[in-house]
Amino acid sequence: MAEVLPELEDELDNGEGSEELYERVNIQVDKGQEPLRIDKFLMNRVEGATRNKIQQACENSMVLVNEKPVKSNYKVKPGDRIIVYSSKNPESLEVLPEDMPLDIVYEDDDLMIINKHAGLVVHPGCGNYTGTLVNGLAWYLGDENSRTAVIPEIPRFGLVHRIDKNTSGLLVIAKSDKAMTDLAKQFFDHTVQRRYLALVWGDFEEDEGTIVAHVGRHQRFRKIMDAYPDGEYGKEAITHYKVLERFNYVTLIACRLETGGTHQIRVHMQHIGHPLFNDDTYGGNRIVKGTIFAKYKQFIENCFEVIPRHALHAQTLGFIHPRTRQPIQFESPLPDDFKNVLEKWRRYVAARPLEE
Repeated sequence: MAEVLPELEDELDNGEGSEELYERVNIQVDKGQEPLRIDKFLMNRVEGATRNKIQQACENSMVLVNEKPVKSNYKVKPGDRIIVYSSKNPESLEVLPEDMPLDIVYEDDDLMIINKHAGLVVHPGCGNYTGTLVNGLAWYLGDENSRTAVIPEIPRFGLVHRIDKNTSGLLVIAKSDKAMTDLAKQFFDHTVQRRYLALVWGDFEEDEGTIVAHVGRHQRFRKIMDAYPDGEYGKEAITHYKVLERFNYVTLIACRLETGGTHQIRVHMQHIGHPLFNDDTYGGNRIVKGTIFAKYKQFIENCFEVIPRHALHAQTLGFIHPRTRQPIQFESPLPDDFKNVLEKWRRYVAARPLEE
């Protein structure tokens, strides 16, 4: 089942005044779906869609079920393939170039490797139209003329993948259409090497393991994701993990992504009972494991102040260069907030026996 990228979602357009259409929604209806009017169904599935806009889209033959236009009172059935079209190009979001510092690890004529700091939003979207990495790239890759005007699209570079606002680490940016196509295929084929470091709640019985559970939009809270082990909803997601260091109540692990998906590591770790440390979306911003002692509670609060975001870092990124066809790999050191919270845990564990 395909979901619209949350960063690019807007109200569905009715298609008037445009000859070219873009596929905005592509949904395979779940097996257990009860009969429901399609306007209500899409309101629940597409964040930001209004019933009025959906009804207008139906009136303009912009909503297709099994390749045929339907009216807004059509009742969806299990197995239906729903496609919604729009006259708005989802890739043509206006971008204002902004001069900002960029941590460029590597650059050539085809691509750039950026070391993104925590707190930096990658792509402009609802509530974040300026101050994003894309705004900075538009300035850096532009010329004197393009830097002084709003860019109606992003012509010279492409986001091959993204990492969350509060995740730090490595991103590859394509600077040509050829590089974009080649790198996108490597990500699609799951041949890109990606290693993340994560501090998670709890201890592990085993030293390494694999999590297999589909990841898709939460059924009730559409802005977050959830794990679906039965595989009937969401997209296939596989995360391999290995324990690097144990601190009794939290554990430092390395995660290797076999697939890629929105919030995959964060959702998978919550799914197995080990949410990321200080992850306020998936339950890690409270004491999950530990003691009832006031000193421990204060220690955790101090740790949250040291790393005021979820403890996840994209450390390693490797792929085949689109021009030279040679393998290249990049490493990003842990940022200070992550290093400092690990040192606090090391000192805490060294100074105290395991408290029950």
